[in-house]
Amino acid sequence: MAKEKFTGVKGMNDMLPQDAPIWQHVVSTAVEVLERYGYQEIRTPILENTRVFTRGVGEVTDIVEKEMYSFTDSMNGDQLTLRPECTSAVVRAVNEHNLLYGTTQRLWYWGPMFRHERPQRGRYRQFHQLGAEALGMEGPDVDAEIIMMLARMWKALGVGPVKLEMNTLGAQEERAKHREALIAYFEANKDVLDDDAKRRLYTNPLRILDTKNPDMQALVEAAPKLLDFLGDESRAFLNRLEELVSAAGIEYEINPRLVRGLDYYNHTVFEWITDKLGAQGTICGGGRYDPLVEMLGGKPAPGVGFAMGLERVIELMREVGNVPVRTQTDVYVVHHGGETQKAALLLGESLRDLGVRVIVHPGTASIKSQMKKADGSGAEFVVFATEDEMAEGCVSVKALREHADRTVAFAQQQKVAVSEAARTIAEALAALR
Repeated sequence: MAKEKFTGVKGMNDMLPQDAPIWQHVVSTAVEVLERYGYQEIRTPILENTRVFTRGVGEVTDIVEKEMYSFTDSMNGDQLTLRPECTSAVVRAVNEHNLLYGTTQRLWYWGPMFRHERPQRGRYRQFHQLGAEALGMEGPDVDAEIIMMLARMWKALGVGPVKLEMNTLGAQEERAKHREALIAYFEANKDVLDDDAKRRLYTNPLRILDTKNPDMQALVEAAPKLLDFLGDESRAFLNRLEELVSAAGIEYEINPRLVRGLDYYNHTVFEWITDKLGAQGTICGGGRYDPLVEMLGGKPAPGVGFAMGLERVIELMREVGNVPVRTQTDVYVVHHGGETQKAALLLGESLRDLGVRVIVHPGTASIKSQMKKADGSGAEFVVFATEDEMAEGCVSVKALREHADRTVAFAQQQKVAVSEAARTIAEALAALR
């Protein structure tokens, strides 16, 4: 009987060792930028009470209606959901722990999110987001600063070109008037609507504007625009945002059809888009969500934030050929076993004390076999702690890589006293960095 081979759940992907360097690079680079703007990390559980999302995201959104992984807790009957996004979870935590009492908060997070949808390029059932939330601060200056922060992040990551699109959803009463006009317009053209649009007509007509159906594009282009329903305050908010973003030298486009699929947004919405990833071109989206803190049980407080899809950012970096390379180790130590193995292990510890990544060959094998392992590890240097060297109180060091743009120490194999080996090798590695 053949052994059963187990595979992962479709749309939930393994991160393999060769992929780890780019994930670590993206997260660490993004966090470095976030910290320059005063943001601090927050972590929330993967599981939340389902009401956190049905109340915050909206019960008639695609996420709640079709995409959430929800279940009943067999222990106590609670309705629980694997988080499909993190803004609602962060706001829940801020409310629960009174983090907005007499102050403001700048928070960042990253981790896995879950949506039950058909897996495709750049769209997975388990995916990862990195995002930030600025809570307790109103005014377009905060929105503009977040956009500036993201522009800095793309530059630091070498991601580009990416295009910024912005829009406004106005205030609640303005959206209500626009909603009435949309319903009347689409009712008059019901014969052109597809089944998805008909389903959304009376529950979430704004989402019809985001349709990808080519047969509906002309209808949508002619639909009433929210910009025409804005009052003076909302127009001033948008104008100031544009002024600040322009002053920072960031190019953008106002897209009247840009909406967000979540109920809690108001005023500013934005997306960063690339044309290099096909249909899944949005790598980051966000905006202002002033109603959400109160919707989730807190005292009224404004908020604005963003979330980027890490898989899409990484795929874009691969597409433009900007993937960092990080080897498994810096130094590989080979030996003859016995006392030389002991000496190799101790040398490895001395090197690690100086911040060097070291692999000491495990077990015993021929030097030829160990050299194949050393070369495959990507190490800069191989260290020979063999019987002949150790009898002389030294080790031999040889460079395994050539660097066209710099002189490499130990290009020829050289002996170094055991007492000086760790310091000498660490200095040689520092010169290569």
